Amino acid sequence: MSEGEIISLPLVSRRGVSLTTRILAVNVIVLGLIGASLLYLDSFRNQLLAERMSQAGAEAEIVAIAIARAAPSGERAGLLIRIGEARHIRLRLYDAQNGALLADSFALSPHGPSFALKDPAQDRYYIKAARVLDRAMDWVLGDPPVAPYAEPAAAQNASIWPEVAVARRGGVIAVRERYAPDRTPIITAATLLPGGGGQVLLTLRNDRDITSKVREARQSLAEVVGVALLVSVLLSLFLARTIVNPLRLLVRAAVRVRAGREREVVVPRLPQRRDEIGLLARAFSDMTDALRSRIDAMEAFAADVAHEIKNPLASLRSAIDVLDKVEDEDLRRQLTAIAAHDVRRIDRLVTEIADASRIDAELSRTTFEAVNLLELVNALAGAREQRGINGAVRLHITHEGPLPPVVPGDPARLERVLENLLDNAVSFSPAGGAIAVTISSEGGRVRLEVADDGPGIAPDVRERVFERFHSARPAEEDFGRHSGLGLAIARTIVEAHEGTLTAGDPRPPRHGARLVMDLPAWRG
Repeated sequence: MSEGEIISLPLVSRRGVSLTTRILAVNVIVLGLIGASLLYLDSFRNQLLAERMSQAGAEAEIVAIAIARAAPSGERAGLLIRIGEARHIRLRLYDAQNGALLADSFALSPHGPSFALKDPAQDRYYIKAARVLDRAMDWVLGDPPVAPYAEPAAAQNASIWPEVAVARRGGVIAVRERYAPDRTPIITAATLLPGGGGQVLLTLRNDRDITSKVREARQSLAEVVGVALLVSVLLSLFLARTIVNPLRLLVRAAVRVRAGREREVVVPRLPQRRDEIGLLARAFSDMTDALRSRIDAMEAFAADVAHEIKNPLASLRSAIDVLDKVEDEDLRRQLTAIAAHDVRRIDRLVTEIADASRIDAELSRTTFEAVNLLELVNALAGAREQRGINGAVRLHITHEGPLPPVVPGDPARLERVLENLLDNAVSFSPAGGAIAVTISSEGGRVRLEVADDGPGIAPDVRERVFERFHSARPAEEDFGRHSGLGLAIARTIVEAHEGTLTAGDPRPPRHGARLVMDLPAWRG
């Protein structure tokens, strides 16, 4: 896999579900279940209370009508007892004027109270825990506080019941909720007796079943939430196995690479993974391979640099060592010329090496612009003609295709490529020969070919000509005039422009070298 392929890896796999989707699904499902259960429970409880309070108001109104029709006081007392025992409620009659207690079904009944409030101290531990949970749920849901219920004294005045005062003043049915000591709801309803008797009826019921139903619902929802949490744990373990374990493998490989044992490390590629972890593993493996290749190239380049500089330095040292011992002026001039030639060769080498080493870094920071290759070649050809660089070699430029040959790139660097290609063609072309530069545009690509009349390049060495310091120069050319980095630099620049630079077969009738540069067309 090439570097370009690594960069273009998709962020989301074409197959399977991405890790982002998995993580979001786990969190949303669990939080959604918990949130829905809380909202459902609160809504369920409020609905039950609203129904019971409505029933309590209607019940108080019906009982008040029945009591008002029972004229004798003895008949009213019996009616209070029967209704209270049948409905499991407590009925009280108060004087509407002074609030004095007139009758209490619990006190009148020979059988005693029709219901009794539970002492929370006698409850078992799980009931006490349920009450703690009730308080916690009320706090979480922000329910308004409910007043506690306190058992009134036998002859206590109606002033302790605000709903009685409301019924006395407004002639309406007043309903209110309180909490018994065991946190079960007590619903009271107060209403005036019809007929102008000047009495207020107060009904009181302890709806324990509301609390039991809410707790049963909470138990059911707790089971649902428990299942959801179990699923969440299992999914978390699954994600830990699918995410953490391969990441640990990659971390261990990275640590070993950092420790300097990268040659011993086999970075896992995880081909079976089709998600981001698999993409990361393969990208990391490719990055490691690219790093190893880059290190190998740097080591080879350093060795080549040392070798290439060592030769002229050895020649220069020999010339200087001998210079003091030679008395012949002609020989001294020859040695001086050799030393000057070696100095120029070293200077050329250092310049080319420095340029080659910073090309990648400079191009990585360069913003490409639209470059017309035909205009660039014509301008370069004119400049070379004025400087006489081509010598007796003629240059022919041809453009094929209906579209202008515009490519994205750095004009100065592309000019350097063309300069190197033309220098190479001129150096191998015979006097009076011709160089053909052909530019064509087709299929979203722009191709530039440079063909000369020289001896050509054998097929088995066509790739070697792009290696650094490879130099197979014509016999008549001055030794050391070229560093052997021209075509290597040209290929580096072209590849940084997402293109290719290759040596191809000559096109008849030519028989010399043919270098082909292929670049993507500008899509502005």
